[in-house]
Amino acid sequence: MNRTVTRRDFLAMSAKGVGVAVISYGLMGCSDSNDDNSVPAQFLHGIASGDPAIDAVILWTRVTPESEGDVKVSWQVASDAAFSQLVTTGEMVTNSSRDYTVKIDARGLRAGQNYFYRFMTGDKTSAVGKTRTLPEGDVSSVKLAVMSCANFPAGYFNVYELAAAQDDLDAVVHLGDYIYEYARGGYASEHAAELGREVLPATELLTLGDYRTRYGQYHTDASLQKLHAKVPFITVWDDHEVANDTWRDGAENHNEGEGDFAVRKEAALQAYFEWLPIRPWREGNHEEIYRSFSYGNLVDLHMLDTRVLARDKQLDYADYMDPTTGSFAGERFLADVTSTTRTMLGLTQLLWLQGTLLQATGKWQVLGQQILMGKMSLPAAIATQQMSIPQYAMLGALAKLAARAAANDPTLTAQELQYLQANQALLTPEVIALLQLPAIPYNLDAWDGYAYEREVILGTAKSKNLNLVVIAGDTHNAWANELKDVNGDTVGVEFATSSVSSPGLEYYLNLPAEQIPATEAAIVELVPDLKYANLRDRGFMTLTFTADEVRSDWHYVDTILSKDFQAATARGYSAKAKVGEHVITPIV
Repeated sequence: MNRTVTRRDFLAMSAKGVGVAVISYGLMGCSDSNDDNSVPAQFLHGIASGDPAIDAVILWTRVTPESEGDVKVSWQVASDAAFSQLVTTGEMVTNSSRDYTVKIDARGLRAGQNYFYRFMTGDKTSAVGKTRTLPEGDVSSVKLAVMSCANFPAGYFNVYELAAAQDDLDAVVHLGDYIYEYARGGYASEHAAELGREVLPATELLTLGDYRTRYGQYHTDASLQKLHAKVPFITVWDDHEVANDTWRDGAENHNEGEGDFAVRKEAALQAYFEWLPIRPWREGNHEEIYRSFSYGNLVDLHMLDTRVLARDKQLDYADYMDPTTGSFAGERFLADVTSTTRTMLGLTQLLWLQGTLLQATGKWQVLGQQILMGKMSLPAAIATQQMSIPQYAMLGALAKLAARAAANDPTLTAQELQYLQANQALLTPEVIALLQLPAIPYNLDAWDGYAYEREVILGTAKSKNLNLVVIAGDTHNAWANELKDVNGDTVGVEFATSSVSSPGLEYYLNLPAEQIPATEAAIVELVPDLKYANLRDRGFMTLTFTADEVRSDWHYVDTILSKDFQAATARGYSAKAKVGEHVITPIV
């Protein structure tokens, strides 16, 4: 069910405009880049490649002109770093209509090969980039770096720098929140001024010009440029490329007085296609981003849009809480969250994914998407933030002691009885009622808030006994889940990456560093299918696939507040799942 784009489509796209790629078929004679009609320009925003195919790859750069006008840019692709063996060349004109970005679909390449590329304008030459096409046939291993959530004012992009030190990556899979839309002084900006990372523009992003300016600022980051130049990216957006908690027709961070959300969304997605090395499906379509990549017979990677295209508005626990009694309307909530009419992907994308999975031939089927799919239910007292995790653990243990005492348990020790008597007053009727509430999803923005379509996906994978691996970002923390369907059958595994710089649960829960290990262990204990959690560290993960297993390695940095950083190896973690088993085991 892969879509194809004809040469005629590409020529039309090249002629008409924004966010599209100019096709490059082979060697061409270039005219003089210094002709009088071309405005002088330079390369300040780096280079990038992405969306590899077996015979093609997208190449990207952006020029900064000395004055308004057309800029002629040429490119070269070679099989060697010295550019003595040119494979494809060409030139195009860019201007303000596409924010001076340049996007080339370099075709006629060989499968599974490394290539080098560069751009020229006038007497200026860009840095040299390295990229790689998809392999064909028998493939013994594939290694992907997975990352998300890069907030410029929160700190330096040391995670990109650490990933760039990897020399054996086939691709970087970026799961979204490539930029953030907040105004200066907003979310996670406490250190922005001292780090010299206050955002541009200073206001919240609302217009096409706003989004373009923010992408431009991100692309001046040296660590981001280094990683882009070294390895192709496969990207998908999350919410902050538009606004926080985006759904189909709105967002939490789109408020009255900020204009038409549809206009804002279109501007945001246009800027995304202009500034990232992603291949558009057709001219003028900035919304459809779901697509597949096949690494020979080993890995099929399916990139999904769980955010912008079709998502229904998120449920809100406040709508199910009685403001007078504090009681929770559990039956009404369950009916809403499991409704068969509630959608995350939309029918068209869901049918595409089902058909693709049913016809797939790769050993591993990988869903590249933004949000946690594993069931992350916590006691309702914690999920509704009426108790902290340490409070719940302490009071829950106290309630168990009280129950044992009421049952005249002969194994109760004198010390336990003394502790119970000293703290019995804490077990008020309100506390006992909270402790007796059921476990509920802690994050209704994730798949837990869209249960029906999750079951459809898991059921599809189960019907073909697929080796399903789901990868996720969004939460700013790292996780590993075993994926179980409504019948309790384990049908896949999920590995989720931490963030590049955005703070996670440790920030929202205001956890002191010394409490984090115990809190991580408590969450793993509370959530039945959860096998690993990291609540503190910024980082990324690598996934290495072979015919026998998939291995996830989580890599972290010790700081994002200084460019002088090290890998936080003591906090690193590795786990694997063997083919056909859907079980996550740690690697010691």
